[in-house]
Amino acid sequence: MLRLLVERSVRLGDFVLASGARSRYYIDARTTTMRGEGLLLVGEACCDALDAAGWRPSHVGGMTLGADPIAYATAARSTRLGVPLDAFTVRKAPKEHGVRSQIEGGLPSEASVVIVEDSVTSGASALRAASVVGKHGCRILGVLALVDRAEGGRERLAAAGHELRSVFQAPELLEAARAAPSPGSPPSALSPPGATA
Repeated sequence: MLRLLVERSVRLGDFVLASGARSRYYIDARTTTMRGEGLLLVGEACCDALDAAGWRPSHVGGMTLGADPIAYATAARSTRLGVPLDAFTVRKAPKEHGVRSQIEGGLPSEASVVIVEDSVTSGASALRAASVVGKHGCRILGVLALVDRAEGGRERLAAAGHELRSVFQAPELLEAARAAPSPGSPPSALSPPGATA
């Protein structure tokens, strides 16, 4: 999982984040979570993280689009493990037709949920999803992120009563990215077995 995120998702440079802040790195987790291999690894990692946290949700989900593949992969993996849970998606706004729902996936109001995120910076996206799901009547066990950028999101979520767990912290991804070989270099610990330069 670490190797794939470093290879596919971590970019070093000068970037403007959704919050408007500037950053010397950018993590586009979707280039990992939307790959076949990524989906398998994300499902495994997130189920392990849920187990380690002691969380037993009936549903996982969050704001579209970043949370979607993570929720689906986790639901699929949990089913293979024999402890099935379901996924849901929170739209940015309610639909303007049909039943005008903002939550997709048939989320019951009595569900116990874990909000999932691809990455957490300020925590705003997770808080938004939690607000919608909370108003729906669900019990929120916590927030699970693939990557915590360690830039205040954890504290902001905690202030709102939500514990954040993450599979990776951004500093460990950055360390691995900086140590990764440049093209033409010998394979490193991040290279897949049998890889050649």
